[in-house]
Amino acid sequence: MASFSALLRTASHAQHVEAETSTFMSDLLGGRLGVDAYARYTEQLWFVYEALETGVERLASDPVAGPFVRPELFRLAALERDLAHLRGPGWRAGLSALPATRAYADRVRECAGRWPAGYVAHHYTRYLGDLSGGQIIRDRAEKAWGFEKKGDGVRFYVFEEIGNPAAFKRDYRELLDGVRADDLEKQRIVAECKRAFALNTAVFRALGEEFPLSA
Repeated sequence: MASFSALLRTASHAQHVEAETSTFMSDLLGGRLGVDAYARYTEQLWFVYEALETGVERLASDPVAGPFVRPELFRLAALERDLAHLRGPGWRAGLSALPATRAYADRVRECAGRWPAGYVAHHYTRYLGDLSGGQIIRDRAEKAWGFEKKGDGVRFYVFEEIGNPAAFKRDYRELLDGVRADDLEKQRIVAECKRAFALNTAVFRALGEEFPLSA
């Protein structure tokens, strides 16, 4: 029988591809959009990570979500440095969430507050995705807009406290495989994982509408 981590990966594969190949992300990575689009995307990430990380200490003692509360993964401080670099010191004043982003952040917050196993689904889709695919975005951003390598503007993608990402991901998958949930609850986690990808894709779609390429 497939392990739970393999089940999660397989179940969400199609949506993972859809998110990665969204028009907005393709245009961004293809160098067809300006730095303003990248900054706007970074702002949306701030709302999602604020929901993922604020007050999450209360989940540390939860038998299901507790093992996943790993401060070395936290991205909020790095995002704030990036936004100060991209938008200037007054970045907070201009911060606004797209309706799709608000829906995504609200769902993360709801899971964190009421359903720790659901929080694990969002944790997995975000952090493991950033550790992996995020490196492609960092590389393109450095080349396209001249950010200092692993410096301000791309710090979100630099996990300074994780020395060996491959080993970390292996450990993380072991955590998933050992998650304290019965089969029915695991099915619900898989469904929430799919929902997380759908929420993320909706943000990309909204950004694509905000930054259409002139035909």
